[in-house]
Amino acid sequence: MCGISGFLGNTESVYSFSSVLSAMGSVTNHRGPDDFGVWYDEEVGLGLAHNRLSIIDLSPAGHQPMLSDGGRYVIAFNGEIYNHLALRRELDACQQPTNWQGSSDTETLLQCFSRWGIGNTLKATVGMFAIALWDRQERTLTLARDRLGEKPLYWGWCNQTLLFGSELKALQMHPVFNAEVDRSALALLLQYNAIPAPYSIYRGIQKLPAGHMVQIRQGDRPGEAMPRAYWALNEVIESGLANPFLGTDGEVVTALQQRISQSVAGQMLADVPLGAFLSGGVDSSTVVALMQQQSSEPVRTFAIGFNEPGYNEAQYAKEVAEYLGTDHTELYVGTNDALSVIPDLPHIYCEPFADSSQIPTFLVSKMAKQQVTVALSGDGGDELFGGYNPYQFAPKVWRLVRRLPLKIRKLAVAVLADTPVPDKLHKLLRVLPCADREAFYDALMSHWQQPEQTVIGSGIVPTAMNSPSRWPKTDSFEHWMMAVDAKQYMSDDILAKVDRAAMANSLETRVPLLDHRVIEFAWRLPLHQKIRNGTGKWALRQVLYRHVPRAMIERPKKGFSIPLASWLRGPLRDWAEAQLEETRLNREGYFYAAPIRKMWKEHVDGKRDNASKLWSILMFQAWLERR
Repeated sequence: MCGISGFLGNTESVYSFSSVLSAMGSVTNHRGPDDFGVWYDEEVGLGLAHNRLSIIDLSPAGHQPMLSDGGRYVIAFNGEIYNHLALRRELDACQQPTNWQGSSDTETLLQCFSRWGIGNTLKATVGMFAIALWDRQERTLTLARDRLGEKPLYWGWCNQTLLFGSELKALQMHPVFNAEVDRSALALLLQYNAIPAPYSIYRGIQKLPAGHMVQIRQGDRPGEAMPRAYWALNEVIESGLANPFLGTDGEVVTALQQRISQSVAGQMLADVPLGAFLSGGVDSSTVVALMQQQSSEPVRTFAIGFNEPGYNEAQYAKEVAEYLGTDHTELYVGTNDALSVIPDLPHIYCEPFADSSQIPTFLVSKMAKQQVTVALSGDGGDELFGGYNPYQFAPKVWRLVRRLPLKIRKLAVAVLADTPVPDKLHKLLRVLPCADREAFYDALMSHWQQPEQTVIGSGIVPTAMNSPSRWPKTDSFEHWMMAVDAKQYMSDDILAKVDRAAMANSLETRVPLLDHRVIEFAWRLPLHQKIRNGTGKWALRQVLYRHVPRAMIERPKKGFSIPLASWLRGPLRDWAEAQLEETRLNREGYFYAAPIRKMWKEHVDGKRDNASKLWSILMFQAWLERR
């Protein structure tokens, strides 16, 4: 796990390549505090910087940027290739001898690129990564991102210079950076609490989509090079649904366990201390159970708890840890501990990010880093196996809603729009005007409805949620919801949250359930092996119940949440009021102040819980203040 940054552009620049690269790397030192390196070629206008968090091959042989044997390729690589030893064996089996200098997966990648080409190598990998690869022979820069987007990669043009990096703050250190706020992306933040790929908070700067690569030749102009997919989730989904796994329930569970165990074993490879996050829920408990099954020593597990009633799951994690025999550490944090993180959020998240579970995620990462350098997590289970509550209730609610003619539904909303109603009824009013089930789900999952009416100068842009051309063909509403969540919410919210929170603490996180082989198998399972009797993650639960008693796990699903609503009415009230002050909003010119002030007053007065909506505004305001 590391940080990468660099540029390709003006060969007649007046700035020092070394100084600029050092500046770009200095702001991402948290991603790799163990080593720093640069490589540049002023003749072609290319510079690469690399911050190293040493995980595999701690020796200087793992230093980056790294040149391939023969010198054709130069790479800056962030991530881990879990099957790199198998790839080495395959390379060694060839007649051409391999001149290994060390044991890092970076060197393995370079040898694969040299022998097999870029596309074939990316398809052969099992891992997470963001890669910048310079081909000195073809004078071509390749940027590539892993299949699900575990590792971030921003790229874009400023004044004919291509900038790229793991975090936006690195791009901002380049002298040519002059991007302005993308107001339509800001509207997406209000709607989804995160800005989905390919957008970023800055116009002209993109996130490389998951499973994509882009190749830029020296001399290319902005807009000439376009990302292309080397692995497409839509194809995986459609292929899986067309070729279902036809085994019995028992055979399904066994096959799933084998694949997850294989993934867990690969992701336990490290030359540094390793552990796991444990919430006591299905996903993390499954990962930890399979880790412990394959470990000769107690696995180190970590959980945090809150003293706030209704927000603490640490006791469940402790029960699972004791049953499995892990070396468990838990930390109970108070309100002040959590609140102390908020001033740093604009720096931790290099663009505005408003999933408030970012706070406990940061805290558990900070705690884990005291003992380990790598932590496995259980993310991904909900999207793959139907775990989120809306997958159970949304189809039922939509069937009821659609019975009413659309005109009557719209009339009801118009009549009741300004009428004081309970929060649950208010949420129902949000979805009543929807013409189809896809729009219904988009409205259900959106925090701000029509955010373009709140963000000045914004418009509606296509996303995985609102663009039929980006949807895979599915056999049910449930599978469609799971697909769009995997393409957008999981990649742009969940994985971004974990990456930034962990890397702010120089902690590598790994996600075994997102091994592409697990994903491909999951999409071969019929819906009834995911959602059964109104409960999600059926198959995954059965895997877990082979290791942990059912009674220890069976309880209503809860998110990794904080009491944000009460905090905004209490200890955060003065700070929030200052951020949302009407004259300030008008002066900055990004928002229409009236709807925000109305929403803030409703929340403070206790008339409605607007915490999630207000948090997106507050996170942008805090980011704007510190950028």
